[in-house]
Amino acid sequence: MPSKLDQLKQWTIVTADSGDIGAIAQYKPQDCTTNPSLILKAAAMEAHQELVEEAILWGLNHSAATSRIAQRLSVNFGAELTKLVPGRVSTEVDADLSFDVEGTVAQAREIIADYHQRGVGRERVLIKVAATWEGIQAAAMLQKEAIDVNLTLIFSLAQAAAAFEAGAYLISPFVGRILDWHVKNEGKSYTAETDPGVVSVREIYAYAKAYEAKTIVMGASFRNQGEIEALAGCDSLTIAPALLDALAKDEGALPRALEPESAKANPPAQMFLDEKSFRYMLNEDAMATEKLAEGIRVFSRDLQALRELVSKRLALAA
Repeated sequence: MPSKLDQLKQWTIVTADSGDIGAIAQYKPQDCTTNPSLILKAAAMEAHQELVEEAILWGLNHSAATSRIAQRLSVNFGAELTKLVPGRVSTEVDADLSFDVEGTVAQAREIIADYHQRGVGRERVLIKVAATWEGIQAAAMLQKEAIDVNLTLIFSLAQAAAAFEAGAYLISPFVGRILDWHVKNEGKSYTAETDPGVVSVREIYAYAKAYEAKTIVMGASFRNQGEIEALAGCDSLTIAPALLDALAKDEGALPRALEPESAKANPPAQMFLDEKSFRYMLNEDAMATEKLAEGIRVFSRDLQALRELVSKRLALAA
C-alpha cells in the first residue's frame, strides 16, 4: 500500500513548512512555506552558509540596512527552494509591518523584484502577510497587481471570510496553535475529530466551498499526525519535516476526510465584513485575538534575531 503521504497527495497539495533545503529535497512537496522563525533556524545551519554569505556581501557592497539584508537572505532561501519544488514558495513580509498597509505593499513589491533578479517569476512566489485588518487590505491591493498573497496567522472564520472577500490567493489557518490555546485555557484533551483546530479548518473549508471562494485553504501548524489525517482532502496542508517523515513511513489506509460537495451541506452563515464588524468579531473571539497577537510577536522576535545575526556577520566581514 502507498504511504499515507502518497495517499494524501492524491487530494491535497502537500507543502513543506521548512527553510531546510535538505528536508525539502527529501520529501518532494509541491510547495514550500517559510517564516522568520524557520529562516532563522536555517541560517544557523552549516549547509546553508553560502546563502548567508551572499546576502552579507551584497549588503556590504550596497551599504544596505540590516533589515534589507535580512530580507535578501529570506529571498536567497526562497530562490533555492524554488529549485526543489515545482510549485510556490512563500516568503513573509516583516512582522513589524503587520499593521502597515503601505509598508506591506511596498515590501511585497521589493520581494517580488528580488526574486525577479534571480530569474524567479512572481507565479512561483506567495507573499505571506499576517491576517490583520491592515494585512487583508494590503492583500487586496497586491492581488490586483497580480502579486499572490498567503494570508497567514488565521485563527477565526471572520479572518478567513475577510480574506476570501479580499481575493487572497491562499490562507493559512493554524491548527496546532488553536489547539494549544484550548488545552491551556480549558485543560481538556481532544481527539483528532474534536480538536478545535481541526474543527476550525473544517468550518473555514465549508465556508469557502459553499460560497465559491477562489482562495486556497491551507491548514498549517500541526501538533500531531492525527490532525493532518483529519483534514485529508483540504485544498492544501503545510507540514513540518518530522510529520512528513511520519506520514512517509506509515503505510496504513488514509480515508479522505474533506470533500467540496459534502462540505457545502451545512455551511456557516455568509459574512460581509467592514472594518468595524471585522474588529468587533475578532475582539469577541479571545483565542483568535490572543493567538494573532502572539504570532506577530513571535515572528517579530525571530525577525529581530535574524537581523542581529546579520549585524554580527556584517561586523565580522567588514
